[in-house]
Amino acid sequence: MLESGTVTGGAGVRLHVTETGNARGRALLFIHGFSQCSLAWTRQMQSDLAGTFRLVAVDLRGHGASDKPREGYTDARLWADDVNAVIRALELQQPILCGWSYGPLVILDYIRHYGEEQIGGINIVGGITKLGSEAALAALDPAFLSLVPGFFSTDAEESVRALDALVGACFGEDLSQSERWTMLGYNVSVPPYVRQALFSRAFDNDDLLPKLRTPVLITHGALDGVVKPGVIEQQMSSIRHAQIHVIPNATHACFWGAAATYNALLREFAAQK
Repeated sequence: MLESGTVTGGAGVRLHVTETGNARGRALLFIHGFSQCSLAWTRQMQSDLAGTFRLVAVDLRGHGASDKPREGYTDARLWADDVNAVIRALELQQPILCGWSYGPLVILDYIRHYGEEQIGGINIVGGITKLGSEAALAALDPAFLSLVPGFFSTDAEESVRALDALVGACFGEDLSQSERWTMLGYNVSVPPYVRQALFSRAFDNDDLLPKLRTPVLITHGALDGVVKPGVIEQQMSSIRHAQIHVIPNATHACFWGAAATYNALLREFAAQK
């Protein structure tokens, strides 16, 4: 059964968290991507992973049911404090941090300020590691980049068109009407000022990649239309001990369209000592 609660993160921001699964199992902490929310992980939270693992999903600041302050999105320390607050408040023991798309940026923010001692592994899912440079933009698909002005727009029609296209790029077009409206709904609930602040960050966490000592799993959809699959080569060369899996016929949210394959990979990775 899903249980929901609130954790106080950096600068007092209230973060919405959802938990299910085996309370005695190893914790998997799911961190969603840009303009999404914890509901993106439904096919993990409601899967047979719950029989083995303690599953926790968080709405990032500015997203979902979490607080949406006007400020506080460009400070890496606040993102780090948010993750640390969830780990501490829920007493997660050596959790695996699973970050999708923008999520690995938040995970690396956490590692920069808190280190790796309190975590048991990292899963980078269609993820990026830097923003605000030509090299960072080169990792993103041009079709996705063409949507960016709409993400920032305060015009409702323009914003909805861009976000609906984002849903399609992330999850594919083979969605039920209910699924698509739910996804569009939680995307629209993120204020434009939050989306703009997330993209206004200019930083590079690549210096941390060769220093990682915790186990790393990289999963990426072969049909990813947001983050180019070529980004794996850079991550693979920097994190030499990483396990790499490109999932065939999967889009940016490979954990959704290829949930059975992704869940099996995550199960095997999390079961390793």
